[in-house]
Amino acid sequence: MELADLSKPGEKKKLIGAAVLGLVAIIFLWWTFIGFGSSKPTPSPSPSRVGQRTAPAPGSRQAPAPEQVATNYNDLQGVIIPAALTGVPEARRNIFAFYEKTVVVPVASATPTPTPTPPPPVLVASVSPSNVYAKTAEFTLEVSGDKFTPEMRIFVDGRELPSKYKGPQQMSAQIPASLIASAGLRQIVVRTPDNRAYSNQVGLSVAPPPTPNYTYVGILGTKHYVGDTALLQDKNNKEILSVQRGDVLSGRFRVASISEKEIVFLDTNLKIRHSLNMTEGERLPGSPQSRPTPRVDAEDDEP
Repeated sequence: MELADLSKPGEKKKLIGAAVLGLVAIIFLWWTFIGFGSSKPTPSPSPSRVGQRTAPAPGSRQAPAPEQVATNYNDLQGVIIPAALTGVPEARRNIFAFYEKTVVVPVASATPTPTPTPPPPVLVASVSPSNVYAKTAEFTLEVSGDKFTPEMRIFVDGRELPSKYKGPQQMSAQIPASLIASAGLRQIVVRTPDNRAYSNQVGLSVAPPPTPNYTYVGILGTKHYVGDTALLQDKNNKEILSVQRGDVLSGRFRVASISEKEIVFLDTNLKIRHSLNMTEGERLPGSPQSRPTPRVDAEDDEP
């Protein structure tokens, strides 16, 4: 059997290529395992140059040579290698253990007990009267208590009043009208002027006085006697009333005087005067004009 037909151009080229590849493979294997030449031996330093310093090249810096330390072999000691440690088993771990935060409970500090205030050495039990109306006249205040002395005085809102000592349990003072001119609470204290002996405080209530619940809306009269009849309007039911000097309204307010500017009432119970200025009220159509009470003459009537 014929391997290749060299008469054909293609077969000839294949044969040449196979030969070239085989030659390249042989050369590669030879270079890998054997090589193509020997390397030059490294020249050893000449014995005559050992210990000699090589002159530095011009323009170059040479590091200083380290100092040679002489070694004394007699001072050297051997290294002691410790024996191997005995194997210690690993400590067992509790997988269920967990860290608990320590709770610091604050210690409650003891609150100091306040020292009680000692009671006043003098006692005021009550005052009479304990309620008055503002704008009334002066009156006598009676104070009842204990441990009163002749040196003690009655004070109203810090104001010393002329006092009368009646005994260890009774004192009195005259309250001027200026101290009760307005409504409010007054503080009563019995003490000595130097405040060495003093009493507890007791209140005196000053209430606002009652006032007429009317509006002055007009006046009727002739040219010769103008202030004869006044027209008042009740603030509750808007009723128009005609009143004259001396009439009493609401059982206590007596008409003291009538003028074109104002009408003056006198509280017959408290002896307090009230003035109402002329104003424009609401007149109800068809409302009657009536006199509330008959005329009353009094000692303080004006002529």
